[in-house]
Amino acid sequence: MKRRIFALALIVITCFCLTSLAEAAGFPLSVDHALGTTEIAAKPERIAAIGWGNLDVPLALGVAPVGVSKATYGATDANGLFSWTNEAFKKLGVETPNVFDDTDGLDFEAINNAEPDLILAAYSGISQDEYAQLTEIAPTLAYQEAWAITWQNLILENGRALGMENEAEALVASTSELIAEKAASHPEIAGLTAAYCYFDTSNLGSFYVYMPKDPRAAYLIDLGLDLPQNIRDLDDGSFFFMTVSSENIDVLKDLDLIICWGEKDILAALQADPLIAQVPAIARGSVVFLSLDTALIAASCTPTPLAIPATIDEYLDLISEASTFVK
Repeated sequence: MKRRIFALALIVITCFCLTSLAEAAGFPLSVDHALGTTEIAAKPERIAAIGWGNLDVPLALGVAPVGVSKATYGATDANGLFSWTNEAFKKLGVETPNVFDDTDGLDFEAINNAEPDLILAAYSGISQDEYAQLTEIAPTLAYQEAWAITWQNLILENGRALGMENEAEALVASTSELIAEKAASHPEIAGLTAAYCYFDTSNLGSFYVYMPKDPRAAYLIDLGLDLPQNIRDLDDGSFFFMTVSSENIDVLKDLDLIICWGEKDILAALQADPLIAQVPAIARGSVVFLSLDTALIAASCTPTPLAIPATIDEYLDLISEASTFVK
């Protein structure tokens, strides 16, 4: 009888301790987002990450995901992941990460086979139907707005879902300190105006300008550059970039620098266009071109706590080089 009482007492104490640990970590957790509400009952142990950049957050916090999305652009290692991501996996003892090839759509079977208890998709553009299918596999943290998140919120939202809110806040602080330190070493670019754009040389009738809600534009601001108000005013809240007719090219007239995709030989095509050539930054060549064949293009578009330290020096050097053309 005494043994039974002791056993029951031990069970009660154990349950109480487990409940207390879960509550201490902030669980159960309910997260509202654009596609619904995600309920996370307890601290997740097996993390899958899809979309862009989400995988780098648990890795930077010391957690190796059981499955991650293959990168869809930029120079990667043979397994489809960026070098900084593979290095983080190796530090956590994972030599061969489980990589989902969802280039042509989510591989639900592969995600399911990874047996995750949480799927991170805070920076993604998954549809409502895809979200519903993912939630049949595991609770899925979707986005607040499709394809629109700063690197700070990427860390904070994913970190909270992992039960690592304090650690995430510390990571944001340390990454911010790194950016400030590196930017301070380039006083020549401080306060210059800049925008991240995309020009399609096969059709220069319009172009894209990325808004501050997009990480590539927000990162430039973090680096000490300024986005002119007339470009900020283009934002109608509908998307993370705005399509601008080249007839309204004057919106770029106040820019000291332009950062855009492509090779340097694109500049000649832009300078040959009668409308786009009127932009002072284009005319003088104060443009940073980021090749799709490099890893930097990915890091500039999707800055993460792993990508930033790995590439910030190279990025700042290119911006600094372009700034020498500013009169």
